[in-house]
Amino acid sequence: MAEDVPIKAAQTSFRIINTLRELEGAGVSTLAERLDKPTSTIYDHLRTLEKEAYVVKKEGKYYVGTRFLGIGEQARSRHRVYSIARQELDKLAEQTGEHTNLMIEEHGKGIFLYKTRGSEAVQLDTYDGMRVPLQTTAMGKTILAHMPRSEVEAIIDRYGLPQITEHTITDESELFDELDQIAERGYAFDDEERVRGMRCVAAPILDEQEQAVAAVSVSGPKSRLRGGEFEEDLPERILRVANVIEVNLTHA
Repeated sequence: MAEDVPIKAAQTSFRIINTLRELEGAGVSTLAERLDKPTSTIYDHLRTLEKEAYVVKKEGKYYVGTRFLGIGEQARSRHRVYSIARQELDKLAEQTGEHTNLMIEEHGKGIFLYKTRGSEAVQLDTYDGMRVPLQTTAMGKTILAHMPRSEVEAIIDRYGLPQITEHTITDESELFDELDQIAERGYAFDDEERVRGMRCVAAPILDEQEQAVAAVSVSGPKSRLRGGEFEEDLPERILRVANVIEVNLTHA
């Protein structure tokens, strides 16, 4: 089998794009310092990316271009679970007043495929396409709970268990204990594990082999998601929604 041979020029271009996204725009010098590359190299990449309409330049700074919108929407639309789950999540957000979310796993990370807000939802940092460590969210944990242990271990070997808040699970043994509990009861909780002050309840979307193709959730501030609402009512709601999506995925 041939070894993976990274193309360094392509890697540099993608690192530039990701850094522009993280910084919400930057100049050549800032990028060169951040990526530890000569300014001439960064400039050449930016000129090529600009020519191909993947970045734009305004007032001396470069920004990610809107060409990525079409690429991202095409990538999202190829997932049947997105088109089927969206309507159900919109209804759930209207009923609860909170955030509702759809996540898939890709390359060992959790990807927010869709999110919508109810009338009472607070401002969050999440957005469609956002990538997060799987063990930091209720949705990610439900996906991990329905993976073979060897696959979960491979993800941990690759990314570790990064700590986002003081409540994030960072111990492998503790994580596997929780994944066993999630698999048994059918849903997961996130109690300030990625965002301080926020709680979340999630359930997996399972295929016929009992593997999680995605997960759905409701998230809101801990001042509202507490007691029976958090521990009983929301789990029942999210399980019903997950079941409807699973049936529609099977028969649509």
